[in-house]
Amino acid sequence: MEKISKLFKFQERGTTFNTELIAGLTTFMTMAYVLVLQPNAIVGFGVPELVDVNGVLITKEAVLITTALVSGLITLFMAFYANLPFALSCGMGSNFMFGGMLQSGSISFGEIMGMTLVTGIIFVALSTFGIRDLIVRMIPKNIKTAISSCIGFFIAYLGLKSTGICDFSAGLAMGDFTQPTVLVSLFGLLLIATLTAYKVKGAMLIGIVVTTLICIPLGITSLPDTIFDIPSFSAVTNVVGNINFSTIWTAEGVVLMFIAFFGDFFSTLGTVLGVASKANMLDEDGNLPGIEKPFLVDAIGTCVGAVCGCTTITTYVESTSGVEAGGRSGFASVVTGILFIIMMFFAPLVLIIPDCATGPALIFVGFLMISGFKDIDFSDFTESFGPFVMIMFGTFMGSIAAGIAAGILAHLFIKVITGKFSEIHVGMYVLAIPLILYFIYG
Repeated sequence: MEKISKLFKFQERGTTFNTELIAGLTTFMTMAYVLVLQPNAIVGFGVPELVDVNGVLITKEAVLITTALVSGLITLFMAFYANLPFALSCGMGSNFMFGGMLQSGSISFGEIMGMTLVTGIIFVALSTFGIRDLIVRMIPKNIKTAISSCIGFFIAYLGLKSTGICDFSAGLAMGDFTQPTVLVSLFGLLLIATLTAYKVKGAMLIGIVVTTLICIPLGITSLPDTIFDIPSFSAVTNVVGNINFSTIWTAEGVVLMFIAFFGDFFSTLGTVLGVASKANMLDEDGNLPGIEKPFLVDAIGTCVGAVCGCTTITTYVESTSGVEAGGRSGFASVVTGILFIIMMFFAPLVLIIPDCATGPALIFVGFLMISGFKDIDFSDFTESFGPFVMIMFGTFMGSIAAGIAAGILAHLFIKVITGKFSEIHVGMYVLAIPLILYFIYG
């Protein structure tokens, strides 16, 4: 224990072994829902597996195992390399974007991982050479804010669809509220909201577990034959190392990589600074000393994740819960990482969770992601029109890629047509070319 204290600088950071232990457990409890949502995001709701356009079988079990393993390993990397109480896993947003395309048959699993790997490599290069500030300046503030909101609305749409609360089979309609699954979904959503209102740690995870337990006597789901199982190598052979670069430089591929990259980039930037602020780690200028370390961990995590069959790996804002519990060092991340790895052996238990239990959590994730909506400047029409188009197109077209591409183009158009073209960074005009090609050939 003394060696651990010295390694993670407990005394210097004003923390203790027990405090870090509790903080790591708290962080895991608040973000363990990713183990439930990631397989559903990639494979789809209500099915155990799918076959992609290249005939490759992708199972929820495989996605769950690799997600648990990569989340655990990269969080441990953050602990020992950066000594920060930050946990990482598959980011919400790009997983549903790529998963929706995979399920529709418009892209293969290997192509998704190829694009993810390229974005990870780009992120490593930018993190290594410190070019992130240029990227931050290039994208208009309102567009950056709207990207998160656009993804949030889309994820909420998926949750409403998977639970049956809304019926999108013939337009927009109310679901059948006489169905047990719909009523249980509503209960799950209200339970998560209630727990969150009372600031209960792990509200989403508790909501998923309680709703699943209610589904057992109702016959919606059933208990597995076993709750513990040794991960099978054969289960992950189709996802690990499945990399295909054939479409990365098409118009659609460039747009998708742009979305995945910037989603990860700004999510990491905002999360790292936000969590560090809660832990009082920022300097007098609001900067985190040594920020290049968590950025590099995040970037390497995306590369490793792609090779292992995981979408973009990012730092989770749920790490704030561990910080609020007193976590100040990487040892909290050690605890979180180990717990993720242990969950590899409980795949049968996680896989019984039904859509009516995951859907409410999905809706709530959407709510959390649209919180930045309030920061959009609606006092200036030329600033708010692009974000409006982005959110509407993304939600009602059912495509995050189309929404973000349309929003950026709308923003550029309104700025140019009103004579404010000088307010736009030249890099945005260059970016417009692949975005236009996306709508023509995508």
